[in-house]
Amino acid sequence: MADVASEKLTLLTGASGYVGGELLSELQRRGEQVRCLARDPERLRSRVQAGTDAVRGDVLDRSSLDTAFSGVHTACYLIHAMGAGAGFEQRDRLSALNFADAARCAGVSQIVYLGGLGHDRDLSAHLASRQEVGRLLRSSGVPTLELRASIVIGPGSASFETVRALVERVPLIVAPKALDTLAQPIAIDDLLRYLMAAISLEQPADGVYEIGGADRVSYADLMREYARQRGLRRPLFTTELVTPRISRRLVGALAPAHGPVAAEMVESLRNETVVDGRQAAESFGVDASGVSAAIKRALSREDLDFSERHWTDALAGAEAPVHWGGVAAGSRRVSSAAIHVERRPDEAFAPIQRIGGDAGWYATNWFWRVRGWLDRIRGGVGLRRGRRDPLNLCVGDQVDFWRVERIEPGRRLLLAAEMNVPGRLWLQFEVSEENGCSTLRQTTVFDPFGLAGLAYWYLLYPVHQRVFRRLLRGIEKRLNENRQPFGPLPLEAGAETRA
Repeated sequence: MADVASEKLTLLTGASGYVGGELLSELQRRGEQVRCLARDPERLRSRVQAGTDAVRGDVLDRSSLDTAFSGVHTACYLIHAMGAGAGFEQRDRLSALNFADAARCAGVSQIVYLGGLGHDRDLSAHLASRQEVGRLLRSSGVPTLELRASIVIGPGSASFETVRALVERVPLIVAPKALDTLAQPIAIDDLLRYLMAAISLEQPADGVYEIGGADRVSYADLMREYARQRGLRRPLFTTELVTPRISRRLVGALAPAHGPVAAEMVESLRNETVVDGRQAAESFGVDASGVSAAIKRALSREDLDFSERHWTDALAGAEAPVHWGGVAAGSRRVSSAAIHVERRPDEAFAPIQRIGGDAGWYATNWFWRVRGWLDRIRGGVGLRRGRRDPLNLCVGDQVDFWRVERIEPGRRLLLAAEMNVPGRLWLQFEVSEENGCSTLRQTTVFDPFGLAGLAYWYLLYPVHQRVFRRLLRGIEKRLNENRQPFGPLPLEAGAETRA
């Protein structure tokens, strides 16, 4: 479908959640007219772009909705109350009735709702509630297009993050027999294509469409595929001895950020969530990918998001005391420190661009030599590669046992480790201007592989903290010793391009 903006106003709920946030980004990217409904619009400030409204309203309070629905053509219902704990069914019921009544009174042309798959008579409370919401929305008389989906694969999805937490942290997985139940996972990109197609319909539509990816797999198969792509050996056995109560507690402990939702989803494992027929795929023209490709895209997308993130902004308050192990950002661990220097950004960046090789690492060079020696013993590249050029860097260059992944001259250098470690490691330097001076931030990002990776990070955390802080001080000392401007560094063509 062409990216052509329409004149129709779309009301979006759930923009602070995972799917809603992704849909908001896609609507804004296409230049659509969007209004977000939120109990606290301030929470959306970082997501809302110019031209998008964020209005206050609560679907549990009918009187707060009329202003938000004024002039709306399509209303998207992407919320549920599972995260609020016990009694979510009653809250979901009241929310749907209020939303439906407000849409009817405002003359909304189309409701788009994302529900849950399931054909069993004995549905879990979670799936039964999701399908009841769809019926209540349709009872308003407003044409309601309900898309029913199974597991959503994407970084940030509660179901995907639960799979990730279990596989990454449990070396031997003994699970309930319900893990052998079939599901039809869908990639977040494919789900967004369905949602955008529903929102973009020329004429209102009413009906239920079942959507999913290309593969029908068990939950156990999904976990095995994730482990395979992460290079983890995870024996997995299912048994009747593991009860849903035990599973709920384990999931709640391993995925605390999604604990209440993930725990409720455990009850849904007994229900098959597969698509009956190809009506949705043919009606909306979506050729969805399979599980392997969906997981690969999710992991690649996460890498891209991290490589483009500017930690100077994200960790502006990192000068406060750092907790042991740094900050958890999804499955990754982040540690950061900053110094302030009385130099222009281009001058402050000059020693960063010269790092490694003959110039060394400005402090504790003995540590880097020992680390390189240990890496060579384990069959790694060590420090023997040095640098291609003492002054210039461009994407793909080797810097000892690092490789340049991104460089923005005068502002940022991102290095990816090529040493042998139980995970993936990035080292980033950023320079920003503040009141005529420069703030130089060094950030370490580690993506641990299983328990071995977590052990590596936490055990060596104090060593790495000391080394990297001394590295920053070494750069500061070099800048203070050389008070003459470094001068602009020669740059090669393509230096700002990411590989």
